[in-house]
Amino acid sequence: MKVTVGVSGGIAAYKAAELVRALQKHALDVHVVMTEAAQHFVQPLTFAALSGHKVITGMWDLPDTPAGDASSIEHMDAAQTTDALVVVPATANILAKFAHGIADDFLTTLYLATTAPVIVAPAMNVNMWQHAATQANLDLLAARNVRIVSPDSGYLACGMTGAGRLAETDSIVEAVLGVLHFRNDLAGETVLVTAGGTREALDPVRFLGNRSSGKMGYAMAEAAERRGARVILVSAPTALRPPANCEVVPVTTTAEMRDAVLSRLDQATIVIKAAAVADYRARVPADQKLRRSGPLTLDLEPTEDILAAVVERRRPGMLIIGFAAETHDALAHGRDKLLRKGADAIVLNDVSREGVGFDSDRNAVTFLTRDRAMELPEMAKRELADHILDEVLTLRRPRKLVTETDSDLSISGD
Repeated sequence: MKVTVGVSGGIAAYKAAELVRALQKHALDVHVVMTEAAQHFVQPLTFAALSGHKVITGMWDLPDTPAGDASSIEHMDAAQTTDALVVVPATANILAKFAHGIADDFLTTLYLATTAPVIVAPAMNVNMWQHAATQANLDLLAARNVRIVSPDSGYLACGMTGAGRLAETDSIVEAVLGVLHFRNDLAGETVLVTAGGTREALDPVRFLGNRSSGKMGYAMAEAAERRGARVILVSAPTALRPPANCEVVPVTTTAEMRDAVLSRLDQATIVIKAAAVADYRARVPADQKLRRSGPLTLDLEPTEDILAAVVERRRPGMLIIGFAAETHDALAHGRDKLLRKGADAIVLNDVSREGVGFDSDRNAVTFLTRDRAMELPEMAKRELADHILDEVLTLRRPRKLVTETDSDLSISGD
């Protein structure tokens, strides 16, 4: 398969060379397009040597054909033959051009001409990244199904610290592989996903919550949408950009999430409840800010058990899978939840492990059923989401041999 890497003019342009090599390890045929500004950071010869192909640097370059046939229109040929376009780094300038249809060089013309999936990996100064114009352009691109690999936070080349550092090469590769290995096995399904950590007010300014970033739930929503499903995303507060083409239902508390899930349960054929709900809330939240005055005792009560409510409303043929975040004796607690909740399986996440789970882009889980424990090793959450969906579909297939009415699949996790 052919992948075109577009390189625009940012200090992170040198990392595009790493991406070319990483994509080639997956037996992909990589071609490179460079903007004029990009050539001030990396020479085209570098990419030509790595890719084995001529690097396109301008609108009037001769086509890369055995005979050098100048009669062909190269940007149309490149647009029609590539299986994916990935822009690394994507500067604020190139994002603005993409968003507003400006085609003043080869890369922007290629973007308008191609119908292949497009992935952009932004990298820029933190203030440029946070600017309202850049964020508006990203919203436009996301609405047009452009896959955005958000930048990481850290020390930037400009000397500032914050969001804007190019995402890790592995994350960009996983995004490319995700669009190339598109599967339509969830076509016709409506997938209801919950994500993030719910919040329970203690007073007007404080709340009980947890460390959930929502990344696993959002990855599940994106994976399901990419596999052809209609997706409803019920999201507690997060800092994440919702996947394109998902219906988003914002909630804050566990009670709000329960109501949102149950009111849409009849629409869903699949419910993936990856949210980390607050298990307790203040029995009577203070109506004014609590003042520091020494020890404080909170009067708490349990919140709604959303998983139990889903199980209670199970329809014939419905498959229910819970999510469990544990810190010790994970396997024992996971099996206990599996039996106690009446679920068909549990996705068990040991959040005590360093580098995975809460706040991380990576995770490792165990897919537990009554008769087996499938270890899914550490990987990016987006990649893991597809593996979880694979396991879910595997569980459903045997049921279809038993009954003709087995058409609904529900996954839930508290």
